[in-house]
Amino acid sequence: MSSGVVSTVSPAWRDPAWNGRLTWFLLGLLLLWPLLTLTEFRPWVLFAEGSREPTLRFLSAFIPPEMGLDFLWLVARETWRTVAIATAGIALALVIALPATLLSTRVLSLSALSGRMSPLGFALRQVLRFVLIALRSIPELIWALIFVRVVGLGPTAGVLAIALTYGGMLGKVYGEILESGEAQATTTLLQNGSGRLQAFFYGLLPQNAAELTSYTVYRWECAIRSSVVLGFVGAGGLGQLMDNSMKMFAGGEVATMLLVFIALVALADRTSAWLRKVLG
Repeated sequence: MSSGVVSTVSPAWRDPAWNGRLTWFLLGLLLLWPLLTLTEFRPWVLFAEGSREPTLRFLSAFIPPEMGLDFLWLVARETWRTVAIATAGIALALVIALPATLLSTRVLSLSALSGRMSPLGFALRQVLRFVLIALRSIPELIWALIFVRVVGLGPTAGVLAIALTYGGMLGKVYGEILESGEAQATTTLLQNGSGRLQAFFYGLLPQNAAELTSYTVYRWECAIRSSVVLGFVGAGGLGQLMDNSMKMFAGGEVATMLLVFIALVALADRTSAWLRKVLG
């Protein structure tokens, strides 16, 4: 019986890829260590003697969550406002993303049917792609800080911030999804005289609808999270209410809002799964 015998074979002989894995691990550690040092990453400080008591006191303030009727009504109102900000922001983002996608996607280019896109079409495509890059390069938090100073405090700043950033994100990913799919049906439609919209609705959309919808719902979920964060800079909604509670050290109120926030994300996840099932 050899089950009780300890193998003396070196790891390199047991696993031919051992040396390569060890080398990449050491290189990764060599690169990661200066980054952790530069960012002063010291998680053990949380367990230091002077930090344990404040940490436990802070966490204990979250229990039990606040369940007063007046506060729950206030949370429900701000939650609805948060969802409204995210939904309106995504709707405006689609207004930006859809035309940009239709005009910048090579598969839908009429001039590219000959094998080479016309200079004007190529230039327009590059300009639109640069605009989408510019929109998504600026975080929605920065847009919100700008719009808070332009339109004042409130949900309008949050809606506009989400619309611009997510318009760039949706336009980029929509284009990649459409160009990575099967283009034979779309090309045939264009060659037989169909317009860009007809080729999109009858050629590209049917085969990519599930993926496009799933990504849109995912971005709506991200927009809900973003709308909460934007509330901390005065864009309204659940985030602004949470900011006020944290400033008052009302841990129970914060705990209640965190539970509501988790429920919102879970609802968005289930909605995405249901839509994928319906469209798939």
